[in-house]
Amino acid sequence: MKLLIGNRRYSSWSLRGWLAARQAGLAFDLEVVPLFGSDPAADHRAHPALAPSAGRVPILWDGDAVVWDSLAIMDYLADKVGRDRFWPKQEAARALARAMVAEMHSGFAPLRRALPMDLQRPPAPLDPAACHQPDAVEGDILRVLALWAEARSRFGAGGPFLFGSFGAADIAFAPVVARFHHYAVPVPGFAQAYMAAVWEHAWLREWAAGAAEETWVIPG
Repeated sequence: MKLLIGNRRYSSWSLRGWLAARQAGLAFDLEVVPLFGSDPAADHRAHPALAPSAGRVPILWDGDAVVWDSLAIMDYLADKVGRDRFWPKQEAARALARAMVAEMHSGFAPLRRALPMDLQRPPAPLDPAACHQPDAVEGDILRVLALWAEARSRFGAGGPFLFGSFGAADIAFAPVVARFHHYAVPVPGFAQAYMAAVWEHAWLREWAAGAAEETWVIPG
């Protein structure tokens, strides 16, 4: 298999796709495609493997099979290796995990816009003047914390992650953990403990180390 990702520093969707590939435990080659150059269209033409996704990352090639979109990649890999590797076995827990991942995948636009992922940003609070929808952003943060609290209180007894062991829900929320960390978002103690578990996970440390070595910069 081959996984194409964008810049580690900025690409939250690539992080999810890469974590899904690591979670699957299958061998794969990795190619980083910087998509923030002065001529993105030319960049896309230079990488024909991106064509099926219209230049979007991540994209996974597995022989003749091609899958793009981080959630689709996760589902594809879960089908290959067994869904229990990604999702909780208990029916109620699995239902909540699926709903949380779907909500994260399709929602939280104010949070994404106000706190863009930047793994080279020194941790510091967001300048309030730079936040155009502070109430909406605060609402998104509270919603994330509520989801984390429900998962941890109901199904987190088996370990430090949302449903005990590391899985699909943690993959989906890993970029949010990075955002909360780099923008010094104040969170209650249970969320601090969860974020520490994610942030110190070996795979997140590996991704962050790669991001620290990147030289591509988005000035904005």
